[in-house]
Amino acid sequence: MLLSLVVHTYSLRYWFPATIMLGTAPAYLLSWGVWRLLSTVLPARVYHKIDDRLYCVYQSMVLFFFENYTGVEIIVYGDIPKRKENVIYLSNHQCTADWIIADMLAIRQSALGHVRYVLKDGLKWLPLYGWYFSQHGGVYVKRSSKFNEKAMKKKLQRQTEAGAPMYLVIFPEGTRYNPELRSVITDSQAFAEKEGLAVLKHTLTPRMKASHVALETMRGHLDAVYDITVAYEGALNSKGHRRPAPSMPEFLCKECPRVHIHFARVDIKEIPPEPMFFRRWLHQRFELKDRLLTDFYESEDADKICKFPGEGRLSPLGLSKTVPSVVILGALTLPMLLTEGGRRVYMRTWVYGTLLGWLWVNAFP
Repeated sequence: MLLSLVVHTYSLRYWFPATIMLGTAPAYLLSWGVWRLLSTVLPARVYHKIDDRLYCVYQSMVLFFFENYTGVEIIVYGDIPKRKENVIYLSNHQCTADWIIADMLAIRQSALGHVRYVLKDGLKWLPLYGWYFSQHGGVYVKRSSKFNEKAMKKKLQRQTEAGAPMYLVIFPEGTRYNPELRSVITDSQAFAEKEGLAVLKHTLTPRMKASHVALETMRGHLDAVYDITVAYEGALNSKGHRRPAPSMPEFLCKECPRVHIHFARVDIKEIPPEPMFFRRWLHQRFELKDRLLTDFYESEDADKICKFPGEGRLSPLGLSKTVPSVVILGALTLPMLLTEGGRRVYMRTWVYGTLLGWLWVNAFP
């Protein structure tokens, strides 16, 4: 009986926030849909401005759960600019929670609404979200020979021409680094050896296509690249070996005590445009990440293990940044769920919104 209660309490740590985050989606998407219709007669710049504000509301609610609810400590190394910039955010990729880390940094610059993602193509099938991320400026890409450079350029050009603020998140590794998937790591290292590149131990070999296309398409619109290295404290087992980073459910179950974020800003003028030199530059950035992560996970110095070099500053997120969004979305959702007609609209939004969204993202990639 006691064990059952413990298991039930543990599962609620995840299901409670997950239910609210997913449960408010129809009300949010309907609100956004109203704005989308009204904005058809307005300049694109006006649409993007309000769209970013709406997106900020939803993502602030998400961050309430991933930061305030979990109580995770965010440790930042490096100086995050206080002013908003148009940037490409390049990061190592370990788990589904990595997407939230980009939001954590963006909200600390008051740029949360500007976050847009380069996503793997399979994510366009997410109910409601798959379509909405595309509408907010997200770009779906396929790997290797199926990569559609023309479609990505076209989408990014439309946004830059409209003056949309840009905080474009890209994970150049293309897939997650999982120390338990040895075949993926071995294949990545073999590719690096074949191409004459340094072999990496704690990241995968970065692929350059999406990053290079984004950089060259928007070069005149961008201020910098944010080079981000993320490490999750607690991702070491009892033998001192690296284990998989926490998934979103594990993160929400408060299994990650601290996230360490190493921040480096690279001015856009310092990044070579030629593909061959850009590829070398990108790999060198990942060599730096690999050294940082090797020290973080393997250092024999007790003062250096589970830390990045330099001064790490605790960066708490105040409730005033997130609670208002929880209240707003709750106020939009509850009236729908408390009436029979509202519940019908709610369910139809999930069903028909998902089906129409799937049709849209496949017809207009």
